[in-house]
Amino acid sequence: MKVGTFGHMGDGNLHPTFLTDERDAEEIARVEKAFTEIFEKAVALGGTITGEHGVGLAKRRFLPMVVSPVGMEIHRRLKRAFDPKGILNPGKMFPLSAHE
Repeated sequence: MKVGTFGHMGDGNLHPTFLTDERDAEEIARVEKAFTEIFEKAVALGGTITGEHGVGLAKRRFLPMVVSPVGMEIHRRLKRAFDPKGILNPGKMFPLSAHE
């Protein structure tokens, strides 16, 4: 698997980028496993799963690695408070549900 890594060395912010054939299900599974391992190691070393680019669709399922269940609920409540109609990036940070 080919990985290009770029980032901001001054603050230790790295962006591993996997060069993949998205049509290859086995390769995608290896990439998902690698991402999980990278995020687990980053968190174990006191880091986080994201930097200045935010969480995004690709990383949202990993957010509970660094945000507690209480923190996640606070995020959901803030989203509902500032976006009661669910029109700002619907389904991007939190999956759509009947009450959002």
